[in-house]
Amino acid sequence: MSDESATEQPLYLQGRDVVVARAEGVAWRKGAPPDYHLSNETIPKERTCQHAAGSLEAVVEDLVKVFEMETSHKQDPAQWLSTVTERFRTRVNGGAWASARDIAEKGGYNLMIGESVFYDAQGETFESSHDVFHEAFPGGFFWEVLEVYSPPPVVTFKWRHWGSFTGPYKGFAPTGKRIEMFGVSVARVADDLRIVEVEHFYDNSQFLGQLTGGCPVHKAAAK
Repeated sequence: MSDESATEQPLYLQGRDVVVARAEGVAWRKGAPPDYHLSNETIPKERTCQHAAGSLEAVVEDLVKVFEMETSHKQDPAQWLSTVTERFRTRVNGGAWASARDIAEKGGYNLMIGESVFYDAQGETFESSHDVFHEAFPGGFFWEVLEVYSPPPVVTFKWRHWGSFTGPYKGFAPTGKRIEMFGVSVARVADDLRIVEVEHFYDNSQFLGQLTGGCPVHKAAAK
């Protein structure tokens, strides 16, 4: 993609680093923009799928990365560029819908992972939920699009998350192993590709089980 064509695109389609670099007057949660140098170094080496620049897969991946950055680091949903914020909603595995404001208040991690014998989403705040998983994955927890099954306006895609479990998780000792999770998401987008709604489908117990040994008895012993 040429520099000229890139400048013609909306900012949220130009990549996460560009959105961060050009942000003005943003209320960042930690008072400063996030730093993605570790992701930029690690993802190209550890990803399993390579997508051609400008392909639908690459566009979807870049857009979702911008969305994740904004929901995690921009405190005010009105400053999210990647969503039709006043209409936006999301849910996981057919559960209750959550609005942009819900994400800003409760945290995307809490909404994505939900209640489990291995995780008490109701007992975590936005900030504490991020602390829990950043402690468990101090080297980062990365994301890539594997396949895109349908084009806009209803984009269905398969994804992979991964990272090395090198820090403690709620009393469970790290194993040093690579943890992976896979899922499918269905995103409805506007004509300009901003996200209107997104549904995620994945097995959270499979992910959390890799951190806890998969046994509620172990959970009780770790307290």
